Amino acid sequence: MNVLDRFRLDGRVALVTGGARGLGMAIAQALASAGASVALSARSLDSAESAAKVLADSTGRKTLGVSADVTRRDQVEAMVARTCEVLGRLDILVNNAGINIRGPIEELSEEDYDAVLDANLKGPWLCCRAVAPILKAQRWGRVINVSSMLAEVGIANRTPYASSKGGLTMLTKTLALEWAPFNVTVNAICPGPFATEMNLALIKDPVVNATFTSKIPLGRWGDPAELGPAAVFLASEASSFMTGASLFVDGGYTAQ
Repeated sequence: MNVLDRFRLDGRVALVTGGARGLGMAIAQALASAGASVALSARSLDSAESAAKVLADSTGRKTLGVSADVTRRDQVEAMVARTCEVLGRLDILVNNAGINIRGPIEELSEEDYDAVLDANLKGPWLCCRAVAPILKAQRWGRVINVSSMLAEVGIANRTPYASSKGGLTMLTKTLALEWAPFNVTVNAICPGPFATEMNLALIKDPVVNATFTSKIPLGRWGDPAELGPAAVFLASEASSFMTGASLFVDGGYTAQ
């Protein structure tokens, strides 16, 4: 087999949560370009369906837009069932949906903390729980948890987000052990500073932007398209002997 053939995803079906924009859409674009059919989820059905149409038009792959709040078990289970119903199967889960609420700990509310942990940690747990019977029964699957460099290093005023991503790293490791006997791998991508809507406020502030960029060894924000190839690797046969790992795509930030 040609080594590049191991990166192909023809015949596979992927579900990307938070897939209507930002890193989720970039990952979905890459998976579809590698041959996968892709379901995109978002809280807004209009947003999910619009993104799915853009993806289908640009790649020629079969796509699906589905609405779901990943913190709600019933909606997560319905999302997974809908994906299997329309696209015929499910092989790859990308847990990308998440939020960030910044601020000093004494200025953040308990509700702020709960919202971030629910979206960023409980959501992936619920999604993994929902796909477990499918992936284990077919004895093949790929789960990619979109974590963060903040699972490894700290930045002030990010206590909820860093806590959630550190937890997601341990969810990744533990589930990797649980599902290894079923040939289902579970890995994390840990993005660094990417130019997405979530970071728009930082990018637009010249002082904050310059200070932040100065701490990135490559000297710039990442382009979302630069994350897609890493997701294809983790979703494909190219990573078949890799599970429980965290792959950092951070411009060198955590190398310091």
